[in-house]
Amino acid sequence: MFLFTVTKPGLRQAGALALCAVCLCGTVAAAVHFSDGAVAANADAAPGIETTQDIGTYFTGYGFETDLASATVDKVKIPKKWDDSFTAFNQVVQESDLDLSDYKGKTVEKWTLLCPELSTGDQDTYCVLLVYKAKAIGAYLLQKPSGEVTGLITAAKASAETAAAQLEEPQAEAAAAETEIEYPTE
Repeated sequence: MFLFTVTKPGLRQAGALALCAVCLCGTVAAAVHFSDGAVAANADAAPGIETTQDIGTYFTGYGFETDLASATVDKVKIPKKWDDSFTAFNQVVQESDLDLSDYKGKTVEKWTLLCPELSTGDQDTYCVLLVYKAKAIGAYLLQKPSGEVTGLITAAKASAETAAAQLEEPQAEAAAAETEIEYPTE
């Protein structure tokens, strides 16, 4: 047999707790009712970076296709004190609206994936994403063996310009061929 004793202060606390629970349930029920069970996702909300697929999706958003099978992950430490070269590196990272300055002295994951479309026979291009606690904090392109680092926006613009030039070239040749055609006159 259970014995439960309620004093006036205990009764008040239990009543307040019950009232809060009823209000919370009512709010949730109203939200579900008025949204017809669907909750709109915020377009600006960035999902956590936890898998190789998440990394590939991140770079696809910038227009870079990656080879997920080539993915590697390492642990790297962001230096506490920056020299001029690391400051310049952070400026490249800032192109993609990310910044490493809040992560000085932290150990982060460095995900590296091959970008086949930008790789040539002499040089491979890798998409690199720095992740801290499932959050993207830095992204750039790395060319090997030269070691050249490029910002995502700069590389995306260059790729788009190259693609546009390649599309315009056949159209220009077709237009030139049309002007060279001589039509017989009667």
